[in-house]
This record gives sequence, structure tokens and C-alpha cells, in this order.
Amino acid sequence: MLDESLLDAPEALARADRRGLLRGAADAGARVRTAARHASEAGIAELQPEGRPRAVLVAGPGTAAAGVADLVAALAGASAPVARLVPTGVAAAAGALRWNLPGWAGSVDLLLITTTDGSEPGLALLAEQAYRRGCTVVAVAPKGSPLSEAVDGVHGLVVPLATAPHELYEDGSTPAASPSALWALLTPILVLLDRLGLVSAPPETLEKVADRLDRTAERCGPAIATYSNPAKTLAAELADSLPVVWTEGESAAPAGRRFATVLAELAGRPALAGELPEALASHSILLAGSLGEGADEDDFFRDRVEEPATLHARVVLLRDRPAGGLSAAPAARELALGHEAQISELEPEEGTELECLAELLALADFTTAYLALASTPPPA
Repeated sequence: MLDESLLDAPEALARADRRGLLRGAADAGARVRTAARHASEAGIAELQPEGRPRAVLVAGPGTAAAGVADLVAALAGASAPVARLVPTGVAAAAGALRWNLPGWAGSVDLLLITTTDGSEPGLALLAEQAYRRGCTVVAVAPKGSPLSEAVDGVHGLVVPLATAPHELYEDGSTPAASPSALWALLTPILVLLDRLGLVSAPPETLEKVADRLDRTAERCGPAIATYSNPAKTLAAELADSLPVVWTEGESAAPAGRRFATVLAELAGRPALAGELPEALASHSILLAGSLGEGADEDDFFRDRVEEPATLHARVVLLRDRPAGGLSAAPAARELALGHEAQISELEPEEGTELECLAELLALADFTTAYLALASTPPPA
């Protein structure tokens, strides 16, 4: 259940936001600027690369590190193959996770290590393994962490993680799914990949990204009423529904996958994500079933108190560009409405690829925060 009255109660939202979700989303623009400065101070801007790497490997725990790998793969495109090294272990704990380089990794490859913790011994072992193989290693980790000390100056280059006091849990750890944790890890990587010629992310573009995040935060902030707040509106629309996120565009795809992931991790909401046009086939049977049947809101005599709410699918159409030209959006609308499934649509304002991506990610983060905070009972 979603307490929609809480959405328009900024003070109550602030009291409920013990994990700093709204503050993290609002600080994303500032985090980009701080992380870019850290990257510059670490010497990335002065690097003189001898050429592009054969492959880019990304390792790290948690949602933010997985999001970095997904976004880098989408942004790099055909410039170089990007692969995430998936950890193994008996538990999702820093001491239990292990990473291994593929057998082909060597001196012409780049290893990126991203973590909001920095205490993972498995990542230090990975950096040592990469050093022995001749791989170039760049890590983004908290300053003074065991990983930072293990890598810095010996096995590779370290960029200190851009953090904020409100992001710390009571035990002193930084939540890996925090809205701004993604930008703290991603921004230095973008600076590096721009230097290597794999991604176009010069300082002026990163400043535009930060500005776009700030403007989105102004539109989606807790003081903005639901009727004019796109994130609150989407949160209300997704109440008591199964979000089915359909994406169109290479940049929108990782944004949609991250949206589904953080909805589950931060708001406790199951969600599906798929790319158009293939999602039209893979999700058509789902919509044809009971999940796609619209609730009978016209039944005046329906017992809205005793009768349990029925879960229905709601399609969220995410595009990384304005509609036009060759698009599967019309077919998506037809399929959703043909099965009586409601549909919400999000598309960014015009801008560079990174700006549009930043806006989609920010909208998803604010929506997730409102769903998490206004849920009854809220997620632990």
C-alpha cells in the first residue's frame, strides 16, 4: 500500500528518509562535480595513453558497481568490449566475495575496480592478480580503505570515492544502492574512458550532466506537489502494481535495468525490465494473463477495505530520445492498452547522450525513493 498523502508532506518524508534516499538523489549533481575533481587530482586528466585497451573489465560488489559496468558497456558501444566480472562466494559479504580474471586477460586490457566499501579482500587479490598479468588497474574506492592502500602506487591508480556524511549508515558503511553512489563511482570512470577515447565525456559535458541532475532534482524534490512532480506522479501510478519497464534506445536500456533493480532493493517492489521491440514478444503472455487485466474501478459497490488489492502490470515506457522516426513505441502502447494494462511514459529533454541518461536515472531514483518512503509498511 502507498500512503499518497505522505507524498505531499515534505517534513514527514524527511523524517521517514532514514537512509538518505531523497538527499542522495538531490546530491547527485554535486557528486558528479566532486568526483570529477577527485579524478583530476588523481592525475587521470594528465594520462598519456598509448592506445585503446583491447577490453575493459569491471569488478565490484553491489548495485552501483553492476550499474557502472552496464552503463559503461552501453556508452562505449563498439569502441571496446566491456565485461563485468561477477563475484562468487557463499554470502554477499565483503569478506566472502571473490573475483577472477578471465584466462585471456593480459597487458592490453584495462581493469576497473569500483566499490563504496573498500574492505573486500577479494578485490585486493584481484588487483594483485591483474598486476601480475600486466593489466592496467584503476580503482575508485574510499580514501584510506584497505583496497585503496593495496592498489595505490603499486598495482595501479586509485581515485578517492566522493562521499557525503548523510550517506553513512549507523555502522559507518555506505549503501551501495544509494542514488548518488552510482555517480560517485561512474564519474571518474567516465573521465578515464574519455581520456582513452572510448567515451565522449569532456569536462564541459560532465558539467552539463551535473546541471541536468540539479534541474531534475528541482522538478522532483519533496517540496514539489505531486500533480507537477513527475517522480511523485509515477510513484503514485506504480502503487499496487507490477512495474514492467520497457526501454527504447541504447542509453535507456541500462537505466531501465537499474530502475528494476533499485525498485526491488530499496523499495521492496518486484519489477521487470525489457528492451523494445523484443519485450513486446517476451512480455505479451504476461500481459495477456491476470496481471494485464485492468482493475474494475467502475464497480462502485466493490469492498475497497476488506477486498485485497489485486496486482496488475503497469508498463513504464522509458525512451532516451523524443519519439519520432523508427520507433516501437506505438506498438508498445497498442499491446499494453489492448490488454487493459495502464502505461506511463518517460523521456528526457533534448541534450547529449549523457545528459539524457542522467535525467532518466534521476527520475528513476526519485520515484524509487518516494515508493520506499510512502509504502505502508515501509521497507526495513
